[in-house]
Parts: sequence; structure tokens; C-alpha cells
Amino acid sequence: MLPSALYAICDADVCARAGWTLTDFAFACLDGGARLLQIRAKEASGGWLLDQTIAIVQRAEPCGALVIVNDRADIARAAQAGGVHVGQEDLDPRSVRSIVGDTAVIGLSTHTLEQSRSAVTEPVSYIAIGPIFGTSTKATGHQPIGLDAVGRTSAIAASKHLPVVAIGGITLDRTRSVIDAGAQSVAVISDLLATGDPRARVKEFLKVLQQ
Repeated sequence: MLPSALYAICDADVCARAGWTLTDFAFACLDGGARLLQIRAKEASGGWLLDQTIAIVQRAEPCGALVIVNDRADIARAAQAGGVHVGQEDLDPRSVRSIVGDTAVIGLSTHTLEQSRSAVTEPVSYIAIGPIFGTSTKATGHQPIGLDAVGRTSAIAASKHLPVVAIGGITLDRTRSVIDAGAQSVAVISDLLATGDPRARVKEFLKVLQQ
């Protein structure tokens, strides 16, 4: 199981556009109560990303928070992060597992039911499905798949007792409907920065998720 129903995505580019550094945003999320974070910096150098990840992992450890690195299994292992998240075109989960070990958390993005069925045969810890709603945060090349896909994916994942993370266009007012559709966790990016106070926004999300 995942440690939280809120999956905070700390994207370096999104943070920069909102006037935040990656670490300051991640620290604010942790201060707000976030206990599941993904570090994403697609265009960053390995050295920079390693330094940022180490700092966030060290800050997260006393909180018992899980830090997952997007795509970069090498960075996750070097920074002693808790896991790695990969997409359909990234390193495959079996190869990631060989790098980070048996106890690390590995997540895999899926965009169709066929991909979700394939995902449950891989050595993954959770399946992400999306985009659920339209989003301008990331050009995925995929059309919104809606809440119905969340329920269908959850049924597929249940065969292997895997949690499902829903992602894509999830805002505070949509959060409850996504959980009710069958997701165990909601991945949120832009809406955590929407008010200029990520710490308070995380608290708002957690309050809704605990209802």
C-alpha cells in the first residue's frame, strides 16, 4: 500500500514557472503533511537532480515520507530514495528493479486498459492511470480517459493487490470523485501551487481525502 492518498508531484519546471525552487516546494509539501512525493526534472542534469533529491530525501526521512524519483533509477539508488516511477517509454520495470532492489517502490504509468493489464505482470508496486482530466501541465499525447477508466483499472490492479494512482488535471474539487471511482491515491501537480501556498493547499487536500 502507498503511505498517503495524496501523491504530490514535485516537477522542477512547474515549480520554476510558479516561482518556486524544487526543494522549497517539496519542503512546503512535507510541512503541510504530504507523505508521498515524486521528484520530476526531465531536463535537469544528473548531478543537479542528485543534489536536489538527496536534500529532499534527508528532509523527508524524519517525517516517514516516501520519496520517489521519476525515470532515474540511478538517481534514486544514489540518493537512497524510496522508489522510482517510470513511463511506457522509460526503462522497463524489471530493469529498474535490478537497479534499485527488491524493497524499492516502483510505479508504472498507463494510459489504456491494455497497458494496465500488461502492468500487473510486471514487478511494480502501483499502477498510475491517466490523464483522467484535461491537463496543461505535461504534454502526454493522450486524451483524457475519465473516471470510468479509474474504476476499470482498479479492477485490473486488484487481481495483484496493487494500488492505483490517478493523475491528470486533478484539482481539489475533483479529488473526492477520483477516490470514489476507485483510486487509492491522487497525483497532483499544478493545483498544489494554485494558491501560492503549497503547505496550506496540501492540508486542504488531506482534509478532503480523509472524509
